[in-house]
Amino acid sequence: MKIGAHISIAKGYKQMVKDALSIKANTFQFFSRNPRGSKSKEVSPEELIEFHNLLKENNFAEVLVHAPYTMNLCSEKKETREVSFNMLFDDLRKMEFYPNNLYNFHPGSKLKQDLETAVSQISSALNKALFEGMKTTVLLETMAGKGSEVGKTFNEIKSIIDKVELKSNIGVCIDTCHIWDGGYDIVNDLDGVLKEFDEIIGLKYLKAIHINDSLNPINSHKDRHALIGEGNIGLDAFKKIINHPHLKDKPFFLETPTDLEGHKKEIEMLKSYYN
Repeated sequence: MKIGAHISIAKGYKQMVKDALSIKANTFQFFSRNPRGSKSKEVSPEELIEFHNLLKENNFAEVLVHAPYTMNLCSEKKETREVSFNMLFDDLRKMEFYPNNLYNFHPGSKLKQDLETAVSQISSALNKALFEGMKTTVLLETMAGKGSEVGKTFNEIKSIIDKVELKSNIGVCIDTCHIWDGGYDIVNDLDGVLKEFDEIIGLKYLKAIHINDSLNPINSHKDRHALIGEGNIGLDAFKKIINHPHLKDKPFFLETPTDLEGHKKEIEMLKSYYN
């Protein structure tokens, strides 16, 4: 089972690896820069290469780099779109020093713009940032649909992918809390939800899963994560999710509201139910 949690990068790349190993994770995710801002710490190519070697030496599965929440490629404001693009461009270039990993981002909020405009802005930014021969797969995350978020339905995600030219380097990260809050019944009809995903987007694009319970009922469009088994999705559903033939070989990343010790317990629990 490929499973990990969100790890803080505050103390550096080496410490992230140590923290992940301490919770018995074989993968993990981290923010590329300040999640509520746009700045990133200076890092040398040598440090990134050393990070890549540490991942290999410890047999980690692909790790996931999460873009900051402030990255909005479909903002009404041109300046915000430009800053967001620069973050994306810079992050992807850095990731070439530790290749064959994943980069995940929230599609963005369109505010008062129409969906078609927002989709064009997102796909245009991706077409400028992605490049032939790159070793990173960029993931669009499924969203809960609060406010004017783009990506709350499989059709919205598909509309972006359709316009991306370098499809070999694009994929999707399903967030269990988000799609539940967005109206997809993964508790009572997991097979049906995945069948719909396959028919609309294609399972070949599904590359990772954010595994989170939800504090809210289905179709609430709230996006409030809960500990595994302590929300409205429930433990029985997660047992099915981690063992589903279309999902079980994907990397799972916990974003539940707890600390490293709490994540260690969740990882241990989920591993015990994994067949």
